[in-house]
Amino acid sequence: MDNIAGRKPALGWAVNLSVIFIVLLWIFPTVGLLVSSFRTADQIASSGWWRAFFPTEQTQQYRATDPGDARVQDGDVFFVEGRIFPEGTDTTISSWGTSSRDVSANAPGDTADLGDGETFTLNADGTYRWAGDDEQISGRGQRIFVTALSPPEFTLRNYENMLFGGSSDNITKAFFNTLTVTIPATIIPILFAAFAAYALAWMDFPGRALLIAFIVALLVVPLQLALIPLLKLHLSIGIGKGYLGVWLAHTGFGLPLAVYLLRNYMAGLPRDIIENARVDGATDFQIFVRIILPLSFPALASFAIFQFLWTWNDLLVAIVFLVDSSGETTVMTRHIVELLGTRGGNWEILATAAFVSMAVPLLVFFFMQRYLVRGLLAGSVK
Repeated sequence: MDNIAGRKPALGWAVNLSVIFIVLLWIFPTVGLLVSSFRTADQIASSGWWRAFFPTEQTQQYRATDPGDARVQDGDVFFVEGRIFPEGTDTTISSWGTSSRDVSANAPGDTADLGDGETFTLNADGTYRWAGDDEQISGRGQRIFVTALSPPEFTLRNYENMLFGGSSDNITKAFFNTLTVTIPATIIPILFAAFAAYALAWMDFPGRALLIAFIVALLVVPLQLALIPLLKLHLSIGIGKGYLGVWLAHTGFGLPLAVYLLRNYMAGLPRDIIENARVDGATDFQIFVRIILPLSFPALASFAIFQFLWTWNDLLVAIVFLVDSSGETTVMTRHIVELLGTRGGNWEILATAAFVSMAVPLLVFFFMQRYLVRGLLAGSVK
């Protein structure tokens, strides 16, 4: 009785929990990347992204004001007074020290003995008094290590540097280079595969079954196996390295899946529509353009999603088939790898670059995801 149509399975709750777990497993890193892209380097170093909206305890180094004209004489004592935090900063000190060996040696309000009668007092609000004789209160300002509870801080400076800055961190050029590679590499396979899929689905010719089997076999050929032979072929016929070479490479690697997916979908379309069009005198090209293509839009969209995501996130093919020694054809994935090597400690820069790289595929996926399942299930049910 459990298999009666319309009745929910007994383990439906387990399926629902599994789906929720998988969704959260995918969402959490994405949300973390987004939050980190708006945080400062100090905030990222001091706490995880899940504490971004709460005050965090950070240890930073400050210096008191250089004595110079700031010294004030009171009898035989000279002193300098000031505040280590900028005006308007809402920060409360929890501990402090004057040596890197013990950054929490003193509590707010304590007076530290610097030796030879020199003292330093730091209050919870950041105000201080540095006292000593004339010879001691000179040179550079006293170094202070402060552990303080800082409020949450978010900034758009990371995006400004990545998108509009003039430094090597700027990814605008790499962003448009990636679009230059991805858009043609998505459209070209669809054009070739659509014609081939229609021929394999609705046209009779010798060897059609063998050709379909050959295309299915190509689906399991490793991409890495064909990279070097294909590059040698490009060099021998004069294509060389460049956008044309990478377009053709992505087209060749994407065609087997495209033909297989579109052929299954087109083969499942109602035969009566095709036969009626032929009775009315329509040619194969007219049937393909006016009937097959409009009805096959879900399958076309589903493959476009796969091809776009794969091409946008590709690194290996871009390294092999693009010349980027000058940086003129560097794509997003290559640029992020270079940032990882040169700015490995600047997690705010890497998080921002990674999220910018993710933004376009996410928009494409959410915009066209309603066609994804319809296209993937094509031909599975008669």
